[in-house]
Amino acid sequence: MEKHIYISIRILKTAELNSGEADLRNAAIDAASRAYAPYSGFQVGAAVLLENRMMFEGNNQENVAYPSGMCAERVALFAAGASCPDTAVEAIAIAAFKNGEMQDSISPCGACRQVLLETENRYQKPVKIYLCGKDETVVVSSAKDLLPLSFGRM
Repeated sequence: MEKHIYISIRILKTAELNSGEADLRNAAIDAASRAYAPYSGFQVGAAVLLENRMMFEGNNQENVAYPSGMCAERVALFAAGASCPDTAVEAIAIAAFKNGEMQDSISPCGACRQVLLETENRYQKPVKIYLCGKDETVVVSSAKDLLPLSFGRM
């Protein structure tokens, strides 16, 4: 038996984002500027939009006792879950800077992908993911597209 896994992504120029998408992108960029990344110098920010239109930001928090730090995506998702546990996550935007320069689109690490998938499963709703780069934003429809062979039920 052979199975094939396909995903579809959209790549948008910054000017093509609607106002809500641009707001989410800008919140992720702003969060990245406040990241605590003295060891890697790689500042990541995330902004989570809930169904009730509330937004939560997070950024990477490094620690000399690696891996005691936390990624931006999980900081934002856990803050949203702690504050509004009964409200589904609609979307997340992620942005990164290195040496003060915005990077091209970055993708979440495996742990963050698994947390995104758990969030989708928790609320039984896909989470749209915006991977924000300098000039373009990659839009992924669901965490399942980032982690098709995940832990748990498939």
